[in-house]
Amino acid sequence: MPLKWRKVLIADERYESAGVFDVNNDGVLDIVSGAHWYEGPDFKKVHKIGDVRAEGEYFDDFSTIPMDIDGDGYLDFITGGWWGNTLRWRQNPGAAGGEWKEHVIAEVGNVETTRAWDIDGDGQVEIVPNTPNGPVRVFKLILDKHGKGTGKFEVAQITDKPQGHGLGCGDIAGHGRMDIVLAKGWLECPKDPMKDKWAYHDDWDIGRWDGSVPILVEDINGDGVKELIVGGAHGYGLDWWQQKPDGKGGRTWTRHPIDPFNAQYHDLHWVDIDGDGKPELVTGKRHRAHCGNDAGERDDVGIYYFKWTGEGFAKQVIDYGPIRQGTGCGIMFQVADLRKSGRMDLVAPGKDGLYVFFNEGEEDYSKK
Repeated sequence: MPLKWRKVLIADERYESAGVFDVNNDGVLDIVSGAHWYEGPDFKKVHKIGDVRAEGEYFDDFSTIPMDIDGDGYLDFITGGWWGNTLRWRQNPGAAGGEWKEHVIAEVGNVETTRAWDIDGDGQVEIVPNTPNGPVRVFKLILDKHGKGTGKFEVAQITDKPQGHGLGCGDIAGHGRMDIVLAKGWLECPKDPMKDKWAYHDDWDIGRWDGSVPILVEDINGDGVKELIVGGAHGYGLDWWQQKPDGKGGRTWTRHPIDPFNAQYHDLHWVDIDGDGKPELVTGKRHRAHCGNDAGERDDVGIYYFKWTGEGFAKQVIDYGPIRQGTGCGIMFQVADLRKSGRMDLVAPGKDGLYVFFNEGEEDYSKK
């Protein structure tokens, strides 16, 4: 049965990224988005983080990745944007409160958005910005002898060429390591990803539109090898690419449509949203991704989850409707159990506002 959702407007803001983490160490999840954080569990109390650079319809804030960077026991967050050309972190002021100081990690060029993956398998995530005009770089937080963050990062540059739009991470080769996925191929992770050379494979070109961030790397059909799920971040289309190893170290890829009729699938999650023990694809439209210049810009807006049937994906609607009625999900949205209900809720930022969709469980139509 489909899930029932309760839609709540948290803030009439235009920030396109949101994070969910415990800001004040009270054991309750909070929402962090743009210049503010919203105190859980009802998210009605608003706290100022600090001003964010505005550029037309945009803000220079395209990710919200929690991490205790300075080792003080409070979670900070990592962001970056297209105009500032930097990867940055905001320092949680802790119990004292007040504005969150901003620190520059590195000059990296235009940042489309940023993601975090455990690239070297040590249990600590690394930071990988999608810089379409620059090379792939992996940033690793340096820890002290007690295992706490020092506020400093080491960096490995693993390509020389511009990486393009679209970024993912997962074990493509089946070697137990985290490969990097780009719009026009993939980088095979070596034994020491921070020091050794990464091998490039030009196995595909997603074509037609800029790739989503992330490009998901998951074993969709249970055949023991990983497939790709790719959204059209700035055009129509949502596809999965089926991998078939040739037994000689190579592989072929076959493209299958999931939803060719909706546009701007920029952020994707692979998570069990309905509690059946199997992950679903959760995604939706990034409203005004290019401020009116993308294909499908004036189409209705929506957020959806797609269930794997064993043969393909079945679409379930979380929200859908004309602009200003339906809601999109920005450049970085979140799926989390906000109320400790055992159900996964959805936090959706965007140019159309910051919303929470509370998951109220299965709706039993047989009783209506």
